[in-house]
Amino acid sequence: MRGSRMNPGDRRTRSIMSVVIVMGLCGFFYILGAWQKSGSGRGDSIALRVEKETDCTKILSNLHFETHHTMDGVNPLVMNSKVFKPCHIRYSDYTPCQDQNRAMKFPRENMTYRERHCPAENEKLHCLIPAPKGYVTPFPWPKSRDYVPYANAPYKSLAVEKAVQNWIQYQGDVFHFPGGGTMFPNGASAYIDELASVIPLADGTIRTALDTGCGVASWGAYLMDRNILTMSFAPRDSHEAQVQFSLERGVPAVIGVLGTIKLPYPSRSFDMAHCSRCLIPWKSNDGMYMMEVDRVLRPGGYWILSGPPVNWKTYYKTWKRSKQDAEEEQKRIENIAEMLCWDKIYEKGDTVIWQKKANSNACQNKNDRTSKMCNVQDADDIWYKKMEACITPIPDGAQLQKFPERLFAVPPRILEGTPGVTEEVYEEDKKLWKKHVDTYKRINKLIGTSRYRNILDMNAGLGSFAAVLYSPGSWVMNVVPTISERNTLGIIYERGLIGIYHDWCEAFSTYPRTYDMIHASGVFSLYQNKCDLEDILLEMDRILRPEGAVILRDSVEVLNKVRRTVTGMRWKSKLLDHEDGPLVAEKILIAVKDYWVGSEEGNRS
Repeated sequence: MRGSRMNPGDRRTRSIMSVVIVMGLCGFFYILGAWQKSGSGRGDSIALRVEKETDCTKILSNLHFETHHTMDGVNPLVMNSKVFKPCHIRYSDYTPCQDQNRAMKFPRENMTYRERHCPAENEKLHCLIPAPKGYVTPFPWPKSRDYVPYANAPYKSLAVEKAVQNWIQYQGDVFHFPGGGTMFPNGASAYIDELASVIPLADGTIRTALDTGCGVASWGAYLMDRNILTMSFAPRDSHEAQVQFSLERGVPAVIGVLGTIKLPYPSRSFDMAHCSRCLIPWKSNDGMYMMEVDRVLRPGGYWILSGPPVNWKTYYKTWKRSKQDAEEEQKRIENIAEMLCWDKIYEKGDTVIWQKKANSNACQNKNDRTSKMCNVQDADDIWYKKMEACITPIPDGAQLQKFPERLFAVPPRILEGTPGVTEEVYEEDKKLWKKHVDTYKRINKLIGTSRYRNILDMNAGLGSFAAVLYSPGSWVMNVVPTISERNTLGIIYERGLIGIYHDWCEAFSTYPRTYDMIHASGVFSLYQNKCDLEDILLEMDRILRPEGAVILRDSVEVLNKVRRTVTGMRWKSKLLDHEDGPLVAEKILIAVKDYWVGSEEGNRS
């Protein structure tokens, strides 16, 4: 061969020249990149033009997007993956931490048995929760508000039990939700109109609401017409599948109860709270439940009580209660509200509305209020903390802007001082997530459409992912992990978004097949050495709808492990480089869950 005649000196010379050329090119592109980032010079426009002309998404079908990183020197795509089998069909609506059989082992006092009781390690299921036979993708919003496919939640009991109250009607192969409720059988819209005569629901003052004992969440569903986002909760109890129906309708909801543990929301979260015949014993435990509502209610916020014991003079016989007992209950609630510094601003028929004072300095020491103040360092440190019969102090703070301005304005908690979060950090976070979401939309052009209604962000940070995605056609459940270094959920609520605290070593408080899309940035790195990656992925699979989408951001090493696991979970996945190029260690994993349903034999079909 001619090449074999080359002497060793020539080879060395060419090798050195090659190295010099490569190093020169690397240096050139490094300087060009630095020039672009500097914000000055023609380098910006040049780099931008190059970037546009080489946009990989324009030739997506012609590129091989697999990264070349391997795990422990082995290509994870050719490794034998563990195959997860389907669980038996009886687990199709399994809620691990609200399991009915386990609940019965706990005391009924103060609804303890309806609280979270998660399985021990040896009780966890390591199989895939099946969808029921006939499961279909829910109707797109807003049709989903009124109709749910029967096969998705095949439970008729509520349709019979609540027939006269217009909660739900069974019609052939669908459930119809006329918009009624126990206290508003003529429809939620008319009921909300009544509330709007007192509460400013139309000007952006009210954006976040809490519905305690929500039924099928029709109140929250119809508030969406007024651009108000409601966090609805109810226990998993005899009213079978009420939260499941809510989520199938495309309305935010979780399984929850006012019992002995604090609600999983930060203080001063909600602009409005609501109880419509929610059967919560408000006067019990020295007013502890009203005090918990007060903790999560923003200064100047509203509390609506509709149903017993309001209007007791008319109904006490129907309720089979003595006149004295019903009157005493309402008086007790009135006294607690006065102690909490709430002003009663409306009472008509079955409904009473109170408004919490905007400034605690205006509160007088009624009913020994001062002695009832909580002695807490952090009012937002609430995960599995016992509820107390005490009043959470109201700190002085800046006033919130109206929605939608507050979505991108600097939240008051940042202005007041949140550890690790400055105004500059917040502004950079907004820019970063605008860039990330733009990338997601190039990868999956259905993002931002009605295809993805219920979205979960497993590690929400400052809520910028949800803020950029904001649309009347979708909502995001922003989760702040309890082990996060920064407690940012209060900031998320101040932006007019909703969310919840959660520890991903445990199951989420929801039914299977809740979310159309799940997003998680850094979750698996956060939980390394905390709990098993496999358990987190199985939980994601449980709450993700068939054909739902997943977007993960994490280090390449972590995502290689994730991808190997989900291959055995019937997910199709692709690993992509970071927006800033293949040299960035953080990667993006996109995945889609296969459609399959369970059978009596426990095998998929």
